[in-house]
Amino acid sequence: MNGHFDHDDTGDLVASPTKIPVPDDIADAIRTLIRWTGDDPAREGLIDTPQRVARAWKEYCQGYQDDPAQHLARVFEEVGGYDEIVLLKDIPFQSHCEHHMAPIIGKAHIAYLPSNWVVGISKLARVLHAYARRLQIQERLTAEVANCIWDNLKPQGVAVVIEASHACMTARGVRTPGVSMVTSRMMGIFRDDERSRKEVLALMGVGKVA
Repeated sequence: MNGHFDHDDTGDLVASPTKIPVPDDIADAIRTLIRWTGDDPAREGLIDTPQRVARAWKEYCQGYQDDPAQHLARVFEEVGGYDEIVLLKDIPFQSHCEHHMAPIIGKAHIAYLPSNWVVGISKLARVLHAYARRLQIQERLTAEVANCIWDNLKPQGVAVVIEASHACMTARGVRTPGVSMVTSRMMGIFRDDERSRKEVLALMGVGKVA
């Protein structure tokens, strides 16, 4: 086998994705950073690192090429009379802090109360990832996900809660591992009606955060 093929999730052979070209100025910038840390970018283990890092960051930030709203464009009106909360919980995600470009790793809970239609449940995760795969702060990420669902699905209410660990705090600075940050955004009925807010938070299993 020539090494140009991998296995997909079904076990079938598929062609490996073509590596994107890395501009010289990008590779040079990464070499400069390696020198700044105190290492030698010309040593054997680091020769190909600039290209790897550049391609990795293009992947980490692929959300800039994604329109989150497009994932909510197709809706379904035949729901059999269902008019209660729709919740997708414990959605894992990874982002990067815009202040230190360090990893943000966590999970999100996304809920909405439909008006006249629903969206495919996986689309909620796609909206999250479209925003998470950008340089972020958790507060804005939470608001962006909630606002996108609110603006495009026109539901009665939206609730988004995100719990995440920030490497800019756990691996540097105060170096405090094991802590997580919780942010929430409540809109519509989940913001205006305390009973509805308590219900959705109980379903998420996160207690009172708003």
